[in-house]
Amino acid sequence: MKLFLLISCLTSVLAITLTAEDLKIFELRSYTAHEGKLEALHQRFNNHTLGLFEKHGMTNVIYWVPRDNEANQLIYLLGYPSREARASSWNAFRGDESWKAAYKASTQQGKLVESIDSIFLQLTDYSPSILTLKADSSRLYEMRRYTTNSGKLKKLDARFRDHTVKLFTKHGITNLPYFHLTEGQDGQNTTLLYFLSFENEESRNASFEAFSKDQDWVDAKNASQSDGGPILIKKGVASTLLKATHYSPTSP
Repeated sequence: MKLFLLISCLTSVLAITLTAEDLKIFELRSYTAHEGKLEALHQRFNNHTLGLFEKHGMTNVIYWVPRDNEANQLIYLLGYPSREARASSWNAFRGDESWKAAYKASTQQGKLVESIDSIFLQLTDYSPSILTLKADSSRLYEMRRYTTNSGKLKKLDARFRDHTVKLFTKHGITNLPYFHLTEGQDGQNTTLLYFLSFENEESRNASFEAFSKDQDWVDAKNASQSDGGPILIKKGVASTLLKATHYSPTSP
């Protein structure tokens, strides 16, 4: 009991004093809700979960739903100082009597969540600050996940660092954080995951069309593949269009 109280006190202090610079590890969590339960899941997060996460030292970064949400998903990003801090925070959260009561009340007619996927991330050295990831319900977001051929992730990073990020900005694409998977996960050495935002889908399509035709981009792409073939595997780009939830924090 004394240990639990100590952890709770420490995580409460962290919730007050953490800044964006303290966040070293991020967790992207994807929930698939049971049919007809997504709205109840939103209510639980809005009324209980976000506040309890903060109470126990977790930083709520942003919450989304896919724009075409046929799978009944909620996707969100949390930040932590370390994996050890993450473990302590989740232990305290799960033991919190307020969480237990909220969970029990929300599941009287059955569980809300069918499945949960989680991956751990760290910012790339060319990523914008995590503070750029601000929720705006009027904007369209995009999550893009690239899978490289073996040994090609550093080349992909170099292309983004030296060319792509700047060319995105040139063509009206807002760069948000760029991530690698943390050590020990499948795809650690072949995955780049990043986020963009746009005014709307029309502006997104126009920006990408202009980007793809930019001779600087064509030259950069060709140069990056001139001595070893394609960087990405076949069909190595996965894209999900997202909208921020109404309860997402406006800044980390």
